[in-house]
Amino acid sequence: MHRRGSNNRLAGLIIRTRISTVMLAMIATMASVYVAGRLWQDAESRVYLIKELDRRTGQGQSAVSVDDTLKVIACREQLKRLSYLETELAAARQEGFISKHKPETNSNHTKRPLLVVGVLTGFGSKNRRNAIRKAWSTHGSLKRLEEKKGIIVRFVIGRSANRGDSLDRAIDDEVRENDDFIILDNHVEAPEELSKKTKRFFVHAADTWDAEFYAKVNDDVYVNIDALRKMLESHLDKPRAYIGCMKSGEVFSELNHKWYEPDWWKFGDGKSYFRHASGEIYVISQAVAQFVSINRSILRSYAHDDVTVGSWLIGLDVKHIDEAKLCCSSWSSGSICSAV
Repeated sequence: MHRRGSNNRLAGLIIRTRISTVMLAMIATMASVYVAGRLWQDAESRVYLIKELDRRTGQGQSAVSVDDTLKVIACREQLKRLSYLETELAAARQEGFISKHKPETNSNHTKRPLLVVGVLTGFGSKNRRNAIRKAWSTHGSLKRLEEKKGIIVRFVIGRSANRGDSLDRAIDDEVRENDDFIILDNHVEAPEELSKKTKRFFVHAADTWDAEFYAKVNDDVYVNIDALRKMLESHLDKPRAYIGCMKSGEVFSELNHKWYEPDWWKFGDGKSYFRHASGEIYVISQAVAQFVSINRSILRSYAHDDVTVGSWLIGLDVKHIDEAKLCCSSWSSGSICSAV
């Protein structure tokens, strides 16, 4: 009985083995047929492509070579790269790291202007502006300076807190009469906003005019334009220049003091300002102005505009030029300016 059961199990094992072998053979056969069919299709496709290329060549049509294909692929990759760079450029402009405007071209001059002067002024200073027009240019037209001497002069002013009131309208009338203003529409005129106004002027000027130098001047300062031009021409060999009557001085922490500095604690225990140009007039070169324009969104403003500009440049590789001729507090022989 035992031997008979063993024979039955052995017979069943042989049958199952034969079935598995047959299944494997069938699967292998089907795979071989599939692979052979794909190879035959690929071979047929290659033959067709070769015949098509020969036909097109015989008809005088150009065939696409491997080199041409590689060139097309490279071109597509370059287009993708260009699209990516344009996206990065747009983002950089949005963040203020790249100027948005192209410099204004002047059809009358191919030579770069020497200087752009921003005369910071206010609503009640029309008499001062008229005095500057008469003193700085013949016939009271500042446009003549631009045409004859390569010096662009503009009065810089913001808008009234009550937009469109009589103060704004008076300035608009003066603009139509003289056309020598920079109107900062995004700036509200206020004494405590002078530092921000100065930064906005430098940004606007650097984005608008491709000049050698840019100067900030108060509207109560008399400037000898010819002497200023001669002095600046002597500094054309200094690409990163910061020119003015350099000074330092005490930082005042008393709230009721005329020169109170809210951020007085940032200047150390000695409470002394770093070296910077006096606020009546100072000049920066094109490279410095471009730095201000590019970094406008991250440059800190302090209570006083002269300290503010000095703080931007203290850590840069900028040439500080202490020019005694720009000390305007009192008129002296050889001075370029004088405070009224």
